[in-house]
Amino acid sequence: MSELKPYRILLFYKYVPIANYESYAKEHLEFCKELGLRGRILVAPEGINGTVSGTVEQTDRYMESLKSDPRFQDMEFKIDESEKHAFKKMFVRPKREIVTMRLDQDIHPWEMTGKHLSPREFFEKIQSEDVLVIDGRNEYEYDIGHFRNAIRPKVRAFREFPEWIRNNLGEFKEKPVLMYCTGGIRCEKLSGFFLQEGFQDVSQLHGGIVTYGKDPEVKGALFDGKCYVFDERISVNVNQVEDVIVGHCYHCGTPEDTYVNCANPRCHLQHICCPECEKKHQRFCSEQCRDAAQSAG
Repeated sequence: MSELKPYRILLFYKYVPIANYESYAKEHLEFCKELGLRGRILVAPEGINGTVSGTVEQTDRYMESLKSDPRFQDMEFKIDESEKHAFKKMFVRPKREIVTMRLDQDIHPWEMTGKHLSPREFFEKIQSEDVLVIDGRNEYEYDIGHFRNAIRPKVRAFREFPEWIRNNLGEFKEKPVLMYCTGGIRCEKLSGFFLQEGFQDVSQLHGGIVTYGKDPEVKGALFDGKCYVFDERISVNVNQVEDVIVGHCYHCGTPEDTYVNCANPRCHLQHICCPECEKKHQRFCSEQCRDAAQSAG
């Protein structure tokens, strides 16, 4: 049996009304700093969304504290072991929404959301012929890894989904819709929007890709590539059955699944890059960025 790693990364969310969310965010930041956690947490009137890293003891204390709050007593935490922190600092920010859609009429997942499917149920249903499999993430997340036959959303930010759905999927309201995202939080709201738009049969992967990849029964099968994550790891493996690379190098087109940031601090474009091109182009996304950085330096 392998030894437990000294650190953990927690991924969590809960849609629940939070009164005085701004003061709660301030108090929560102090609590996280006292524990020694690092990460990013959003607090809004509609709930809390976060990912943090810390030692086993620190994360145990954090989970115990949140679950002692009646609002979060049924909070589900997705836990990854780690050799070190996955973040450099600790941020807790108050926001109007924990997942930004900017709709005229807010969607509250505790009132309206799609059916939750277990990894096994989702695995079986995505193999059906007459279903729409929707990736509920951004296009750059899709490009590094996605479920087989999933539709690639042409969005760079989550708030672009409503317009994209209305412009591209309106004729399919009678078809069953299956959707997924990293940990489940975006689908809670996105599935509600599908229902609000008149789609009849809407389901979502409970726990998202992260939970699916750890399920001992499905073992991440039918997910090709890697799952993009918003910490220093950038991406994590999902499919335990086969390793399929779906991404391509931004420069040469070689199959690749590693993201890098453009070395020009005024650009920082995140792009897929193979080791050879990373060395050749010195992590710049273009000659213009390289020339600009050299001129500024």
